Amino acid sequence: MVSQRRENLGILRYEGACHVGCFTVCLLNRKVLFSVQSLSEELKSSEDSNHNDESPQEDEGFMGMSPLLQAHHAMERMEEFVCKVWEGRWRVIPHDVLPDWLKDNDYLLHGHRPPMPSFRACFKSIFRIHTETGNIWTHLLGCVFFLCLGIFYMFRPNMSFVAPVQEKVVVGLFFLGAILCLSFSWLFHTVYCHSEGVSRLFSKLDYSGIALLIMGSFVPWLYYSFYCNPQPCFIYLIVICVLGIAAIIVSQWDMFATPQYRGVRAGVFLGLGLSGVIPTLHFVISEGLLKAATMGQIGWLALMACLYITGAALYAARIPERFFPGKCDIWFHSHQLFHVFVVAGAFVHFHGVSNLQEFRFTVGGGCTEEEGMQ
Repeated sequence: MVSQRRENLGILRYEGACHVGCFTVCLLNRKVLFSVQSLSEELKSSEDSNHNDESPQEDEGFMGMSPLLQAHHAMERMEEFVCKVWEGRWRVIPHDVLPDWLKDNDYLLHGHRPPMPSFRACFKSIFRIHTETGNIWTHLLGCVFFLCLGIFYMFRPNMSFVAPVQEKVVVGLFFLGAILCLSFSWLFHTVYCHSEGVSRLFSKLDYSGIALLIMGSFVPWLYYSFYCNPQPCFIYLIVICVLGIAAIIVSQWDMFATPQYRGVRAGVFLGLGLSGVIPTLHFVISEGLLKAATMGQIGWLALMACLYITGAALYAARIPERFFPGKCDIWFHSHQLFHVFVVAGAFVHFHGVSNLQEFRFTVGGGCTEEEGMQ
């Protein structure tokens, strides 16, 4: 009971300190609102008479306004000033005084942003040091990197491809999934402290982006690996799309984003990714291990899987902060490491897909009868 009362008092103290500026502005605005509304007709008639005045008047600026209009402009300036001061003076707070909807990892003891009901303040916090700084920048920079890489790839000469339109669409789906995943992620980590409703909305986008990345990653690998055997390629694409949509639907459940379902979240997306084991085994059995290593680029696929699995395991187990509470609050906590592994895994996958595309270009677009019967 005492700890709960202390936590409630802490929340009130920090939230009050953070929002006093905005509350002051709201009270002042309410105080003058009635006066402004009641005298709006007087202002209008005054402006009309000034406009219809036959004597020419020069632009007198602020001093030429009526007293009421001067007060209105002064209030607007004061509101803007107070909001800027509030946005620039917020301080990080400890975990134990966060509201429940902002509590996610109780091993990160300090350095959290307070609730900030201003999108401008949320985006300005990108340039401040807090628990989400690394999470934001790892995927923001990753998003820019894959956006530039995707544009470069799409504008490669058509002579570098066997089937330029098909191949660019197929690889473009991977880039689309990666860019959406990373975009939703850094946006979520930027604005989730805005309010509980905004946090829920962007967390659902964040989880949907993970499913889109996994789905998009399957497309080019299945296309190139089963290039001469399109029937299983088509079947596996349908299966992964169904599983991906199911994961997106599950992620829309409000409880899915809560801390107690951290393991479930990791399991859902890990299971979605590991569904690729079945087409991989199919390819190895039908083509042999040697072709799987060259034509199928299984080595790069395995490395990508290891990176994703390692990142998901660290995220679910909250390592290393579990063993060093309060020591990894700002840098090198599990969520940051997970982000790094996601970007690294996506790049490794792209490298493998590039090798697949180069191999297909080298051997040409033709398929032997034996390959078509596999």
